[in-house]
Amino acid sequence: MSFCDCIWHNKCYFRIYSFETKAMKQVIIFIFLVVTVANLHAQYPPMSSPVNIPIILNGNFGEIRSNHFHSGIDIKTNGEIGLPVFSVDDGYVSRISVSPVGYGNALYIDHPSGFTSVYGHLDCFTDTIAQWVKSQQYKEKSFQVNLFPEKDQFKVNKGQEIGKTGNSGSSAGPHLHFEIRKTSQEKPVNPLFFDFDITDTTKPAVENLYVYPLSDSSHVMNKTDKQRYPLVFYGGSYRLKGIQSLDVWGKIGFGIDAIDYFDNNWSKCGIYQMEYWVDNQLINSFEVDELDFNLTRYINSHIDYQAFKENNKGVHKTFIEPGNKLGLYQQTYNGGVFEFKSKKRHKVQIIFYDAHMNASEIIFFVNPTQPIPHNKKESDAHFDFYTDNRFETNDIKVYLPVEALYTDLNFEYKKGTTPAGAFSSLHRIHYPTTPLHVPIDIKIKGENIPAELEEKTLIAIFDIKTGEYTSQGGKYNDGWVETQTRTFGDMCIVADTIAPEIRPLSIDNNKLTEPNRIRFKISDNLSGIKHYEGTIDGKWALFEYDAKRDLLTYYFDTRIKKDKKHKIELVVEDHKQNSSIYTATFFY
Repeated sequence: MSFCDCIWHNKCYFRIYSFETKAMKQVIIFIFLVVTVANLHAQYPPMSSPVNIPIILNGNFGEIRSNHFHSGIDIKTNGEIGLPVFSVDDGYVSRISVSPVGYGNALYIDHPSGFTSVYGHLDCFTDTIAQWVKSQQYKEKSFQVNLFPEKDQFKVNKGQEIGKTGNSGSSAGPHLHFEIRKTSQEKPVNPLFFDFDITDTTKPAVENLYVYPLSDSSHVMNKTDKQRYPLVFYGGSYRLKGIQSLDVWGKIGFGIDAIDYFDNNWSKCGIYQMEYWVDNQLINSFEVDELDFNLTRYINSHIDYQAFKENNKGVHKTFIEPGNKLGLYQQTYNGGVFEFKSKKRHKVQIIFYDAHMNASEIIFFVNPTQPIPHNKKESDAHFDFYTDNRFETNDIKVYLPVEALYTDLNFEYKKGTTPAGAFSSLHRIHYPTTPLHVPIDIKIKGENIPAELEEKTLIAIFDIKTGEYTSQGGKYNDGWVETQTRTFGDMCIVADTIAPEIRPLSIDNNKLTEPNRIRFKISDNLSGIKHYEGTIDGKWALFEYDAKRDLLTYYFDTRIKKDKKHKIELVVEDHKQNSSIYTATFFY
C-alpha cells in the first residue's frame, strides 16, 4: 500500500498511489488541486487580523488542555494589556460575556459568512458597548453577566476596534484568545485555515514513544505494563534511542508526546493530525479541524490521562478506548489496536502534522515473540464501562452512572485511619489518574459529627504529603455526607467553620489610599467563595471580581458623589454559609 507522491495545500492532503502513466497522475493531481482550492475558498472566507501587531501564537487550536481541547488560538501581546482588538469581518455583536473565570470579558460577533468570531480575556470593551454592559450589570445586580444584544444594536465593520487586550478570566497572562465558530452549530473551527499572516515552516517534534500492552497476554520487552522509550532524530525521522526494535506480543497500542512550534517561537503548541501505520496499512488517524463542545471532555480518553496528571505530558494515543465518542478519527482499523502475533518483523510509522502540513515521522520495528501471562492484580470490584456500577461497604457508597468510564476498570478501595480534624476514616476511592467523564455519587458515613456541625460538613480529597484538603462539596443526610465529583482520590469528611477573609487594599483607618478605586483581597480556606455583594451608601455597587487573583475592585463613577463621606459594606459568603462583613466610611 505504498504511495509515491503527497500533495499539500493548507489543511488538505492527498496521496497519489502508483498509476500506470505519468500523464494520468498529472491529470488527477490537477483536478484535485482545482477542487481543493475551490472548496477551501468557499468554506473559509478571508478575514483580517484581530490585532495590529504580528500574530505570534502562545497556543493553537486543538492543543491539549485540562479536560478539553483548546478551541482557539492564543495571540501574544508582548506581556502588555490595552492593545486594540479589531473585528475580523463585518457583522454584529451577538453575545457579550463577563465572568471572573473562563474567557473573562468576551465578545462574540456573527458574520454574514456563517461564522462567529470570539475575542476572550479582554481588558475592556469600547465605550459604547462598555456603558451598555455596565447598565445591565447594575440592572441584574451582578458582575457576571451573559448578554445577547439585539441584532442591530452593535453593528461592526471589518477592522473596527471592539476592545482592548487583557488578562481577564482564567487567563494565565496577558494575551488575546481568538476563536472562529460555525454560527449555526456553535462548533469552533481551526482559525489557521483562514489564512491569517502566520509563518510556519517548522515541523512538529516528539520526545517519547509510549507502548501499551492491551490484553492479558500482551507484553513489550517482556514487561506487561506501559513502557516509555526516548526518541532521537536521525536520518530525517525519529527513531528509538539506543535500540533497533521492540520485542512485543499481542494487542498493542502506542502513544506520542508530540508538540508543534511556529517559526521564531518556542511556545509549545499542539499537533493537528496524526496517522498510525503498520506495514504500510493505515490503522488509525485523527485530525483536529473542528471541535464539539459537547464532546471535548473525551480528550481525557484520547490522551494518556495519567501522564498528563502526573507529568503534564500531552500524550496522544493511537488506539481508541470503547467509551471514547470523539468525532476526530478519520480512518480506523480495529479501534487503532493492532495485534502483533505473526512471526514476521513489522514496520511501524507514526506521522504527525501541524495545520500548515509540516510533517514529522517516527519509524521503528517490532518483533513478535511469545505471549506472557499477566500477573492478575487484585481488585475490589470490576466495573464495566457500558453500564452503571456500584461499590458499597458499611462506611462508603460509590455509584458510577453509565458513561462515567471510558473503558473497563478494576476498581480498588482501601480504608485508612482518620486524619486529624476529620469526621470519618480516610477512604482511598481508586486513583485520581483514572479519568471520569460524568460526575459520580459518593457517600461517606460520618464519625462523631457534632449536631451543630452537620450542615458545615463536606467531602474533601486529602493530600497525605502536604496535609491539605481540597473540597469536593457535599451535604449532610442522616449520618452520611454525600456529593458528586468527577475525580477519584483519598477522601474523608471535614467541616468548614471558618468564614472567608476580607482584606482591604485601598482603605486604611477610614481613609482612601488609592484615588479612583477601592480594592479588596478575598479568600476562603476550604469550601470556596459562593457569593459576594458590596454596597455604597446602602446601594448595590459593581465590584469586578478577578478570581485567579482573589481580587475585588470598585471603580468610582458618577454614581458616587464627590466631596462627601460615604459608607461601604462588603459581605462575602462561602459554600457552607460562613460569611464575613467589612464596613468602613471614607471621604471621596
